[in-house]
Amino acid sequence: MSGDGAEAAFDALGDPVRRRVMELLAEGEAPAGALAAILKESLGISQPAVSQHLKVLREAGLVTVRAEGTRRIYGADDAGLARVRAWLERFADGFAGPLDALETELARGKRERRLQGRAEPVRDRRRRGAA
Repeated sequence: MSGDGAEAAFDALGDPVRRRVMELLAEGEAPAGALAAILKESLGISQPAVSQHLKVLREAGLVTVRAEGTRRIYGADDAGLARVRAWLERFADGFAGPLDALETELARGKRERRLQGRAEPVRDRRRRGAA
């Protein structure tokens, strides 16, 4: 990967807890305490461990944080996610050619079957000619 930040993002997303944090933040911003409560209940993760995961995600450019009084509010960082998306999109066109070729072959096979269904079977032509 290049130095565009995607490598750090993928390293951060390699951990299932951090992927779960990103899933939660995809629903909208959330205070660190609420994230910690959800992760403690569902995965048994302590509040200090959640804070560490949030720090890794923040340093990777995947989440933003802002202070709201004494609370820290986390959200998904659109710019960081755009870097990940851009890196992945380099591979998306790799599937386009083979899938287009497969679609063409399937259409060709359907056409041939349709034409064969209209054509009179060879046996029937022979019988008529002989009669």
